Amino acid sequence: MDFLFPLMSIAMALILGAMSPGPSFICVAQNSIAKSRKHGLVTALGTGTGAAILGLLAVLGLQAFLLAVPSAYMLLKFMGGLYLLWLAYKILKHAKSPLNVEQTHTIQTHYWTTYRSGLLTQLSNPKTAIVMAGIFTALLPKNIPGYYYIAIPALCFMIDAGWYAFVSVILSSQKPRQVYLRSKKVFDRLAGGILGILGIKLIFGMK
Repeated sequence: MDFLFPLMSIAMALILGAMSPGPSFICVAQNSIAKSRKHGLVTALGTGTGAAILGLLAVLGLQAFLLAVPSAYMLLKFMGGLYLLWLAYKILKHAKSPLNVEQTHTIQTHYWTTYRSGLLTQLSNPKTAIVMAGIFTALLPKNIPGYYYIAIPALCFMIDAGWYAFVSVILSSQKPRQVYLRSKKVFDRLAGGILGILGIKLIFGMK
């Protein structure tokens, strides 16, 4: 039971973190509404996989490495920021293009593409791993049991994928989809603008 309490505490912190809006939310929402529910769910699997990878790296000591080698941290931030800017560019580029509902059922994006977009979006911010490492440092016991190296990434995956699967189901329902189709240009410009700001902030942010 002594080792179960830290996992429960970590789970609560991860749930709050997953529910905070960010690039992953925009990515899942975009794929769920503009493509289909299945694409949104596959994107959620991608963000969950990314969360599991970051969780494992955090447990293995990524925080210590990035703090010891600032240039590596800055490089990761730069690459992550460029990816978010690229996503923003793609969304803004097609903001004016009308979306034919019948076309979305006949010309579908490959599931691997949407999975990859979720995965890379989640991995684009190395600060997430730093935050996770801080949570783990505060809540994990001094002597980490071996099974934690499996349990924590699994926990990260289930919480992140579960939350964004819920988001996907809600946003891909008929009413939100109809609202998006009516105001596609506005929503796409808003989503692209937010991703662009987050990308610039990631590249030029000093912290």
